[in-house]
Amino acid sequence: MKSPAPAPAVANRGWITVSIMLATFMQGVDTTIANVALPHMQGSMSASQDQIAWVVTSYIVAAAIMTPLTGWLAGRFGIKYVFLVSVLGFTASSALCGAAPSLAQLVFYRLLQGLCGAALVPLSQAVLLQINPPERHARAMAVWGMGVILGPIIGPALGGWLTDNYSWRSVFYINVPFGILSALGLLVFIRESRHGRREAFDWFGFAALSVAIGALQMLLDRGQLKDWSGSTEIWVEAIVAGLAFYLFVVHTATATDRSFLNRELMRDANCMVGTLLMFIIGIPLYGTMTLLPTMLQDLLNYPVVTTGLVTAPRGIGTMVAMILVARLANRIDTRLIILGGLMVTAVAMWQMTGFSLYMGMAPVVVTGVLQGFGLGFVFTPLSIITFSTLPRHMLTQGTAIFSLMRNIGGSVGISIVEALLAQNTQIVHSQLVEHLRPDNPMAWRALKAPFSLTAPSGIAALNAEATRQAAMVAYIDDFMLMMILVVVGIPLLMLLRRPRRAAPGAAVAAE
Repeated sequence: MKSPAPAPAVANRGWITVSIMLATFMQGVDTTIANVALPHMQGSMSASQDQIAWVVTSYIVAAAIMTPLTGWLAGRFGIKYVFLVSVLGFTASSALCGAAPSLAQLVFYRLLQGLCGAALVPLSQAVLLQINPPERHARAMAVWGMGVILGPIIGPALGGWLTDNYSWRSVFYINVPFGILSALGLLVFIRESRHGRREAFDWFGFAALSVAIGALQMLLDRGQLKDWSGSTEIWVEAIVAGLAFYLFVVHTATATDRSFLNRELMRDANCMVGTLLMFIIGIPLYGTMTLLPTMLQDLLNYPVVTTGLVTAPRGIGTMVAMILVARLANRIDTRLIILGGLMVTAVAMWQMTGFSLYMGMAPVVVTGVLQGFGLGFVFTPLSIITFSTLPRHMLTQGTAIFSLMRNIGGSVGISIVEALLAQNTQIVHSQLVEHLRPDNPMAWRALKAPFSLTAPSGIAALNAEATRQAAMVAYIDDFMLMMILVVVGIPLLMLLRRPRRAAPGAAVAAE
């Protein structure tokens, strides 16, 4: 019996990879690069704390809503053209963000940026899976995962340096040259096949899911500000989110012709379990990167550049892990690699619960490297095993839902840890100052300058120190919560099936 003929080599595979990874890295950087520049934007735009937060949340919400549409657009118009339009739109909206004269325009352009950038990650993953044969998928996913993870990790350091040396507007202008190079590469090197699927679009399912995601994000973002259940607005958003999600689930389960979410995806155990795990991983991935900059700047008084540099070494651990995963993926059970990565991530989060106001830079750097190493061991193998049993024609929609759940996990995680941070800070602060009264003789003996229970300056200094201590405890509680979530995700590995080893030279279907 003759062995199968080797698949023909994809022309310009290297240049295609470079072009799509430029777009992936650019989109990844933009999820966090603006975080360290928010105080500068707030001052420039004369905005309040909750108003400036929309610069971040508008981008995440828009990307989350638009991500599920990627699969249909790619099938309808072709991956090349959807990818190219997304890169050009992302680049143009980045330039508009940098030139925005008001907060309203900045939020609108960030919304547009999120809509255009939503397709970049799932399409880049789908293209890499299609231009590489199955035996090269591990290496291809290592390259893709490095771009997806390193972008958000490097973002704070790059954003801090640009803001300190130039202005906050430069964090958006930096996308323009990379976007132009990526668009040129996509235009020249990717060949679009002409067999796009002309399927009808399920507008009802898309609208229901979009409303559910948008209402949920608004609820989480504004809940702490509006006192949660004590606010009519929060109740309305909760009812809208619940009703929209219910309609989406019922419509998906009962649609006779075609639902927005392909039901075949839900029949694939690996795809569903892997997507759920990615949702869980998104919480510590984005939650930690949001908490650390504010903790270092507000509590430890780190300058913006130092904050970026101290958080950047997480990328070293990720890069080392990606290199090792590419070599181990075809030799060791993928589930064991993911298990090791989750355990290392949990250990890193546990070490973060030992942070204090008087620590040096070493604990931040060490735990960052360790966490980056653990997440690097999870991200690529999880991408491989999630799509290992999925039919080739469903890869684009599968990768879109995969990216959607990572975004939702990140946005939900950020909102939850920020809300708990504010709430726990208030609770711990009240407990700390409970016995600091003028009629308590022990408080008199314990207090030394500059603290005092009678002088206004001494009372202010005492209150500021109590607030710092309470905030540190609240940060530690958040790190503990994220560690528990990582541990809870470990048993899900038992539901994953080991992917079948593909024969060398197996043909790769192209979309």
